Order: sequence, then structure tokens, then C-alpha cells
Amino acid sequence: MNPQAVFCHNSACPASGKVGCGNIGVHSKKQRRYVCHECKRTFTANKGTAFYRLRYSVEVVTQVITLLAYGCPVQAIVVAFGIDERTVASWAHRAGVHCEHTGETPGGVAWLAMALAVPSRLWVAGAVSRCRDGALIRQLIQ
Repeated sequence: MNPQAVFCHNSACPASGKVGCGNIGVHSKKQRRYVCHECKRTFTANKGTAFYRLRYSVEVVTQVITLLAYGCPVQAIVVAFGIDERTVASWAHRAGVHCEHTGETPGGVAWLAMALAVPSRLWVAGAVSRCRDGALIRQLIQ
């Protein structure tokens, strides 16, 4: 656990969102909890992620989301992992919402254009811009 790599999630805290300020300490290694020395609040290591408050391990959730991203049918995941279909759907939704929030920047939305080799699913190139227009595509092609 590295307290220098996390920040306080309490919006009322004066140190909220600031990484590496020395205000975060380890509250419990066993429970993977941090404490903010400014506001005295504790929070888990996966607060603010798609894994927050899930009863399954990060590894299992990551495997399921990866399989879904590669087009694996939900029913195959249900049979292979013994997880309820509604749980798999919930994880897919949580991952999508988290990706939406990750794509948002303080100044708005950032667009990512990707060039893929379809047979191998190899990511060939990528370009990022605040505008989804021809300039973004030209940047990708270059």
C-alpha cells in the first residue's frame, strides 16, 4: 500500500483530490484502508474504482470484464465462473460507467480515435483530441 499514490475522496476535505501531499496514511493493511489526516476519514484502497464494494476479488472481476470485452457470451461466463447473470451484467455496467468517468477531463470530454487490425485485434495506432472531427482522424492516420 502506497499512501503517496492515493488521495482523499471527501469533497469537503481541504486536501481532496491532491496526490502526494502527505495527508494520507495507512489505517489498516489487513482491510486495505487509508486515513486522511486532514479530515480524519478512512476509505478503502479501491474507492473510486469499478471494484469498490464488490464481494469478488479484483482478479475475477477483471477476468470477467476482459472476457466480455472480447465478445465472450454472458452465459459462458455464468457457467465457467458460477456467477449469476445479473452480477455479470452489473459488473459490465459498472465498468462502462467507470470508463465514461475516466474519459471525462476537467475541461470536458476527450475523444480517442483508434486504428485496429481486425483479424488480430491488434491496436495499431491511437490519437486523442478534445474535438471529434476530421483533424482527429488526420492525426490518427499520420
